[in-house]
Amino acid sequence: MHNMTNSLPVRSNPSARPISRHHSANYIVHRVKESLSTRVSKFICAIFLTLLLCLGTVFFILWINVRPHRPRFHIREFSLPGLGNTDGFETSHISFKITAHNPNQKVSVYYDSMEGSVYYKEKRVGSTNLTHPLHQDPKDTSLIEGVLRGPTMAVNEDRWKQMGRDRNQGKVVFRLDVVSVIRFKVYSWHSKRHRMHANCYIEVGWDGMLLSRTKDKRCPVYFT
Repeated sequence: MHNMTNSLPVRSNPSARPISRHHSANYIVHRVKESLSTRVSKFICAIFLTLLLCLGTVFFILWINVRPHRPRFHIREFSLPGLGNTDGFETSHISFKITAHNPNQKVSVYYDSMEGSVYYKEKRVGSTNLTHPLHQDPKDTSLIEGVLRGPTMAVNEDRWKQMGRDRNQGKVVFRLDVVSVIRFKVYSWHSKRHRMHANCYIEVGWDGMLLSRTKDKRCPVYFT
């Protein structure tokens, strides 16, 4: 008897046929193109991110250099002669000196106006205009002087007696409020106008002169 298994025809599996050389070459070329495209894309992205980082660093450095900083004020002198006289309020006057410093390296400051007011126990005792329009170059310092007397003073007998009682306790405390309207200039660009306050806290002794602990003290500055 013949073996029927050996006599049956065997069908070949199409999926098991060997890949032709032409198909293999096309596949390799396609993978190489894909790899090159990916590398080029990554390279372009790296260049873009590097440029973006460099530009950001440059703009940050420029912003640090040209960003306007507030002017700095210091109280240098303050006096109220005749503080010990009982009738001194009739002829009293206040004189003071302050400095305004522009701390910026590339930014100029323009003062369109400046007014100084002196307060005692948060009640104004006088005010005066301090300076005409003033221009400050970078790193410049200006000395500003003011005098309150006559119609610019508002001290009555009761307030003068209060000052006398404080004087007998060792000191009289005042507050000098310097109000300015300023603009900043960076190269050819001008900022809008800002209203700026510099508050100088002052202590005078029995002789009406500025005490050493408040001399050259920095005055806090803020905008409104």
